[in-house]
Amino acid sequence: MMLLPLPPMLMTPAYRFGAATPWGGDGLMRVFGKEIPDSRTGESLEVSAIPGLESRDASGASLTELIARYGERLTGKGLASPFPLLLKLLDARETLSVQVHPDNVYAAQAEHKLGKTEAWHILYAAPGAQLVYGVKAGTDKEQLMQASLAGAAVEQLLRRVDVKAGETYYIPAGMVHAIGEGIMLYEIQQSSDVTYRFYDWERTDKNGNKRELHIQKAVDVTRTDFQMDAVREEEIAPGHYALLRKEYFCLDRFENGTFTLARDSRRFAFLTAVKDCVLNWPDGEMPLKGGHTALLPADGYDVQLKAGEALLAYPTVV
Repeated sequence: MMLLPLPPMLMTPAYRFGAATPWGGDGLMRVFGKEIPDSRTGESLEVSAIPGLESRDASGASLTELIARYGERLTGKGLASPFPLLLKLLDARETLSVQVHPDNVYAAQAEHKLGKTEAWHILYAAPGAQLVYGVKAGTDKEQLMQASLAGAAVEQLLRRVDVKAGETYYIPAGMVHAIGEGIMLYEIQQSSDVTYRFYDWERTDKNGNKRELHIQKAVDVTRTDFQMDAVREEEIAPGHYALLRKEYFCLDRFENGTFTLARDSRRFAFLTAVKDCVLNWPDGEMPLKGGHTALLPADGYDVQLKAGEALLAYPTVV
């Protein structure tokens, strides 16, 4: 019996909020109309298999349940376990902690998890907004360790870059980074929640407690040689731009047009509307509002995208 292709799946996010994201705000509600749980909602996990923070389809089935149901028809060959990618939208009312992520080898040994390489596409940036994007040239690990142990001294070693909406930044494992206040962004990453914090700007909670730091592990995994800039997008067809072609994921952008997204049996894809879009396929249609995401299965349809603006992320396959 021949199985019909799987249609696009509109995903309902999980949220990190409150004490878990003390830097978060209400921007995801104001800008995208999301039903956030409180006014300190920092992360909307659009497509997530992280235990306890799983996204769901329209019927309420979790991503893990969907993978169990459809297997490699959904994910593509070899991508069902572990599910390789995680997609988030973030709203930074305040600056995030200065942090770094390990690569796969260190994370497997220390945490029994995947490492974390990620990328950010800036959706909104207030005037003067900045990212911490690496450390200043010439900084070595001993300097970083001593400054981090001293607290605020580490601020003098951080490399800051001014950012604006539409820019994309690649953050490989080992790069020191922090999202600055007044920034809303799209984040595609390996499916991992391993984060090592150097510094949290001397913030305390209502009981006067500071957030946990992981200075030794953070220094262990840091690459002090990274000196990178925003990526340059490449137009590959009118209105279709390649942003990233990296080891773990690729990222494309579509703007002001109608495009065909051909199914690829090797892998799934995430389609996120930055501005309102519409998806069409044989016998189906899905309006996709800005800030919402559809999962496109590997064994899916060729989909027609009518895009105001959209981002398409997918795992790198050979």
